[in-house]
Amino acid sequence: MHALFEESGKFLAGRILSEADTSAQIELDSGKRVKVKSAHILLKFEKPAPAELVAQAQAVAQTIELDLAWEFASEDEFGFADLARDYFSDHATLAQQAGALFALYEAPHYFRRAGKGRFKKAPAEILQQALAAIEKKKRVLAQIAEWAQSLAQGDCPQPIREQLYKILFRPDKNAPEYKAVVEASRATHTAPLPLLQKAGAIDSSYQFHWKRFLFDNFPKGTDFPPLAAPQPPADLPLAPVQAYSIDDSATTEIDDALSLQGLGSGTVVLGIHIAAPGLAMAPGDALDQLGRQRLSTVYMPGYKITMLPDEVVQIYTLDAGRANPAVSLYVTIDEATLAVTGTETKLERVPVSVNLRHDQLDHIVTEEWLVDPSIHTENTPQPLLELREQLSFLHRFAKSLKAQREVVRGKPEAFNRPDYSFRLVGNDGAEPDGTEQVQIGTRKRGAPLDLIVAEAAIVANSTWGSWMADLGVPGIYRSQASLAPGVKVRMGTKALPHAGIGVKSYAWATSPLRRYTDLVNQWQIIACARHGKTAALAAPFKPKDADLFSIISSFDAAYSAYNGYQAGMERFWTLQYLAQNRITELTATVFKEGPGGSFLVRADELPLVFPVLGAQHLPRGARLRVRLGEIDDITLDLHGTVLERLDDPADASDDGPVDDADDEEAVAGPIAIAVDVSESDAAASADPPAP
Repeated sequence: MHALFEESGKFLAGRILSEADTSAQIELDSGKRVKVKSAHILLKFEKPAPAELVAQAQAVAQTIELDLAWEFASEDEFGFADLARDYFSDHATLAQQAGALFALYEAPHYFRRAGKGRFKKAPAEILQQALAAIEKKKRVLAQIAEWAQSLAQGDCPQPIREQLYKILFRPDKNAPEYKAVVEASRATHTAPLPLLQKAGAIDSSYQFHWKRFLFDNFPKGTDFPPLAAPQPPADLPLAPVQAYSIDDSATTEIDDALSLQGLGSGTVVLGIHIAAPGLAMAPGDALDQLGRQRLSTVYMPGYKITMLPDEVVQIYTLDAGRANPAVSLYVTIDEATLAVTGTETKLERVPVSVNLRHDQLDHIVTEEWLVDPSIHTENTPQPLLELREQLSFLHRFAKSLKAQREVVRGKPEAFNRPDYSFRLVGNDGAEPDGTEQVQIGTRKRGAPLDLIVAEAAIVANSTWGSWMADLGVPGIYRSQASLAPGVKVRMGTKALPHAGIGVKSYAWATSPLRRYTDLVNQWQIIACARHGKTAALAAPFKPKDADLFSIISSFDAAYSAYNGYQAGMERFWTLQYLAQNRITELTATVFKEGPGGSFLVRADELPLVFPVLGAQHLPRGARLRVRLGEIDDITLDLHGTVLERLDDPADASDDGPVDDADDEEAVAGPIAIAVDVSESDAAASADPPAP
């Protein structure tokens, strides 16, 4: 005697060895013996052999028309043998009965299971919905196959092109577009990103980086909604100074300006004037919500995305030729000793006489020019000549401040490398398209004008940070516990020392048009200026305010993303510079060992870090001539091969410049994408959603 039974969702057949009241011992064709509950045995038969019956039943099941079977089926619960007799004949054969069982079991959309071998047909409405879903799935699967085939043949379907960044970086893994990419990648044994590149999904490497950044950070676009720009208070007093700003030519958000009074009198008053949108904007208003969403201006070569609308910037930027609303810090200085004897903060309108542009003046304003009045440079602008004495004093004061900070730091600040500037020829501030000719210029770090502005900002940020702490007003601070390796700069609400700068506390407050943290601190500083010792009660943000911690967290994430994008685009344009100028060799300095026997080097005359191969045991600081490999504009990857060593291994004096910060330099590499071509077949075959 043989039996057909169900075991763990499968139908098996074998020879009955023994049988009891509730179970039976059955031997399968494989020789395996299993104990089967009697309730699980669906058919008993003498002939044919178990395997033959299963084969016959499977063939019969394929011939059953499910629509017709559904029509024949009883409205009540029924057994598979009942349906076989209704569908075939009253004398349905064993194979026909088993075939009916298999067909019913494999068609849950027609018949729901009601027990072992028992079924009940689905209501007509439910059946139609199920059939429609099955048909839709077939169409989607066919569409996936068609798209995958197109990708494999080098043609990217438009729906995939439209969802490129979502597929690569934030995919819905059940979406047909995603599944088509996975299927094509598997079929062609090609990684998803190269596959899409070959299929023409990426029209422009520049646009790839730009649109990816927008997808991650500005999914709704970069345009501002229409908002009225708030006007500054009308009752601000006019400051009795003539201030001037020092920025590069591309700066439109002029946050800071300087003034100097009392030269030659023994007591000098330095004015550090900061643009004051916080006098009109308020926490929680519509404009604040915009600033809080963006958190910072985004910079990149040839273009920027401002934190605040241009209409607001134009009112509060410290443009020359008008009196601008400002939060001013006045620092009283002993002219002889350069000691700071007092500070005072005022809310006022500050007349700005000139906007100096350091990229146009650095060749004039040298240390020698500032020290020796007899030095004359051709074509020196008259406003600069009129400020020469003031700039000379400010440079002397800035050097004194820097020296004092370096004592606190325990070592001097290193300016081993220049700052690089990028200019896209003919761009004029418009959104680039990646085809522009790029020019890369250099500026010595710590140049006199740069030093003056930097030290003035440090004075303002550290002074205001300590003042807020003394008044019990919380702010947003940057701190660093020590200069030990691995100790990072952190943001918080406590006035803690900043070892890297060498000050007791440091609150970002000098760029409120460009950084949201500075705008928040400006609101707090305004409260301090207006209310003094009771400022903690009037300040918009209170001690332990959860909103401050939320702002810090959001700002950290956004600022890191924005800086990462800026660094990436500077690398993109540096690689374009190499290609446009057909540069195939560079001199570079080793600063770190890389993976796989490579060394990381920094180009001597360009802002470029990349790995090189072809040498062994290269020490830190070794100078090399390197042949450049192929440029990848998508991954921003570049490799080099060592041609020769330029320095004398026995003489450290001709080594290239390196510093501790080099160890943290990131090098471009494979882009991390979210397409998983190794996901399980079960996951890959999950039902796709409706398009």
